[in-house]
Amino acid sequence: MKHRIVVLGAGYAGAYVAGTLARRLSPEDTEITVVNAVPDFVQRMRLHQLAAGRDIAAPKLADVFVGTGIRLRLARVTAVDPERQVVAVVDADGGGELGYDTLLYALGSRGDDHGVAGAAEYAFDVAARPSALRLRERLDSLGGRGESRNVVVVGDGLTGIETATEIAECRPGLSVTLVARGELGARLSAGARSHLRQACDRLGVTVLEHTIVEAVEAAQVLCADGTALASDATVWTAGFAVNPFAAAGGLEVTENGRIVVDRTMRSVSHPSVYAAGDAAYAIGDNGRPLPMSCASAGYTGMQATAAIVGRLTGRKVANTKLVYTYNHISLGRRDGILQMVDDEGQAKPKYMGGRKPARIKAGILKMSLWAASHPTFGMPKRKHRLAAAPDATAENTAAYAEKAVE
Repeated sequence: MKHRIVVLGAGYAGAYVAGTLARRLSPEDTEITVVNAVPDFVQRMRLHQLAAGRDIAAPKLADVFVGTGIRLRLARVTAVDPERQVVAVVDADGGGELGYDTLLYALGSRGDDHGVAGAAEYAFDVAARPSALRLRERLDSLGGRGESRNVVVVGDGLTGIETATEIAECRPGLSVTLVARGELGARLSAGARSHLRQACDRLGVTVLEHTIVEAVEAAQVLCADGTALASDATVWTAGFAVNPFAAAGGLEVTENGRIVVDRTMRSVSHPSVYAAGDAAYAIGDNGRPLPMSCASAGYTGMQATAAIVGRLTGRKVANTKLVYTYNHISLGRRDGILQMVDDEGQAKPKYMGGRKPARIKAGILKMSLWAASHPTFGMPKRKHRLAAAPDATAENTAAYAEKAVE
């Protein structure tokens, strides 16, 4: 009987792991199934651009996986039962259960409104393609002349900064306000913060610092200091959360639901389960938790792949790099910031700003799409056979990013 590998999620981490496993493991011994709720590959890093009005490619996963031997199941995950080693799904035919011998959990994250009143009802987010498209439709409807139209972006993390500057550049007729809980760009170096402020000024983005949002209404945002901001479209980027299935299934998770894994991305409570991407709580080589990011998805995906292949084939499990060395922020199409960070996750004085980091990030985005669209690129002629008793390289995007920075 073939060893059943089920991959939950076909984002940056899931697509990479599934394709690499198909490249390295013999189809005579393994059966790989990818479960994804939508039929397209979603460029998560570009959803703010999609919302602002840019055309963003969304390759069909059926085309991506054609000829790889990977089975694609278009279905929504509703539960994970690691004791029985099954996943419950719902699809167009009603759904059912999928059994597995090895599970790779890569369901990513979604927007988190932190329970702020009205945020779920009235705010938009750019954490998923459908919600980004809804925001785009809303922005399209605000194109009337002679009227002042206001867009309020709540959250001054990387996503909030990128969203506010992208909308301001793509839609100069709109008035964009960015609400920051603390100082704008607090995690950046002094030079990078200055560059960010200049970019916001150039694009006409109004920044409100040290401002806490208490409620979102249909036409305004209410702040803790009593300020009421008129808003024709409120964009919520103040945090992300993972799906609850891992916690509900009994896997050991953190307080916010991320799966606790060992150095090889294996669940510390259930050895048949691996995690990668935003859903994994992994400790990097600097002894600190890796942040939710595309770079982390690349590194954790690479480590999970190495561990799964090593254990199933009886080979030594290699430890791949688990690092986080920079923050890369796009400020519209022609400007950006590349901020290097130290082993403590703090900004180094050195940064790069302007067109060059914008071009580098554009290259990273292009490479990310290409890698996802060619999951078995460089497939060797010889694939590894499984060991008699199993225990339960094309350059990836993260490595490409590091090379580009150098």
